[in-house]
Amino acid sequence: MTVVHPITRAWVTTGGTGAQNYDEFADDAEITAIIRDNPSSALAIEMPHRAPESLGRSFTDALPDAVARLARARADGSYTPAEQVVVLYRITAPGEEPGYGMFAMVDTDQISTSADEPGLVIRNEDVFIAKVRERVALAEATGHLLSPVLLLQTGNRSGGLAGADGAGGSGAPGEGAGGSGAEPGRNAGEALHRALAEATDVAGAPAATDTDQAGRTHAIWLLGPGARQSELLALAGAGELVVADGNHRSLAAQTGGLPRFLAVVTTPASVAIQPYNRLVSELTSTPEELVDRLRAAGARVEPVPGPAAVPAAGGTIQLYAAGTTYAVTLPAGSGGAVENLDHALVERVLLRDALGFDPGDKRITYVGGDYPASWLVGEVDEGRAELAILIAPVTVQDFVAVNLARQKMPRKSTWFTPKARAGLVLAELDPGTPERGLPL
Repeated sequence: MTVVHPITRAWVTTGGTGAQNYDEFADDAEITAIIRDNPSSALAIEMPHRAPESLGRSFTDALPDAVARLARARADGSYTPAEQVVVLYRITAPGEEPGYGMFAMVDTDQISTSADEPGLVIRNEDVFIAKVRERVALAEATGHLLSPVLLLQTGNRSGGLAGADGAGGSGAPGEGAGGSGAEPGRNAGEALHRALAEATDVAGAPAATDTDQAGRTHAIWLLGPGARQSELLALAGAGELVVADGNHRSLAAQTGGLPRFLAVVTTPASVAIQPYNRLVSELTSTPEELVDRLRAAGARVEPVPGPAAVPAAGGTIQLYAAGTTYAVTLPAGSGGAVENLDHALVERVLLRDALGFDPGDKRITYVGGDYPASWLVGEVDEGRAELAILIAPVTVQDFVAVNLARQKMPRKSTWFTPKARAGLVLAELDPGTPERGLPL
């Protein structure tokens, strides 16, 4: 029996509701601007306190606005209902290979966060609990799941790796992402990719399309009960599913008592990992003092000429402050491969030890790969931040290896692209159960 299921009652966009996910922004003002310019965007429901008319109110206080906006969108035809469907998903852009996925529901009790916890859905990163509480509250208030968890079908049912020694590989995104490298695992993931490509090729005109901020076209098709739906569901659940995006949403499903959560199941060949950088404001020391602290901790710090840039490979990060760029090699600790990934060293050595910041400190802004190095430098030069931290992206190969070993990635270390859009497919929750459990 597969752990991936049709959406019992879906609401599918008729156009104009697609949105970036609530956590894709480095600046809250961007959210407000998008809602102002695109009032039908699902972002206005996901982040009701950032709507122009709600500024200054808390997330909780603005939840009634989210409920009202969703009711209007359903009533005015922005969404159309469908039952017992999966939704085929294709993302295309000039010069890029198409990415494929499938909107469906996944069993929450399959989520595993450690080697001794059974389950085929591997959640891999530490989270910020305040964000989880917001997602729980939104689902309870609206009775819907508006944005999907992105699950990477690894095609591996071996139970993971013996250890995380593979976490230091240098494979390019999309290469060798079969976990242990077993041929059956690779074939399962590739089979899903081929089946999704074939299904969209013969599906005819899409039910809706949406263009994201990077110019990619997101197209969806409804697929009802039948042999093809059953085949895709079986393939989607044929191996371990790694949470590539949506750690907070998957934990919210657990916290909120939902038996299933909304997901897009995709394949390693459909995604890449971009840098996940940091901006820091209100430094507790001058840049020169920070450099001294890092050197005292065993780091190698050297000024470098030219503009700051994301390193091409792991092992060295770049810092930019007060007009100067530094190449920094942080000292490795006594832990294993995961604890010595660049993102883990930045959190431990730079943010905690040198600056005295907790990872959840409001002075730290986590900046995904949609924002180039030049944007981070500009934020520092314009005085909106004091320090930019640029970190080489994790490889898909490393990501899968760490997760199949049931180890956790450092917080905010993977920025997968392309991201699944929010607001294209909603899953309605049953108001007849106390926990708003199974979708209708």
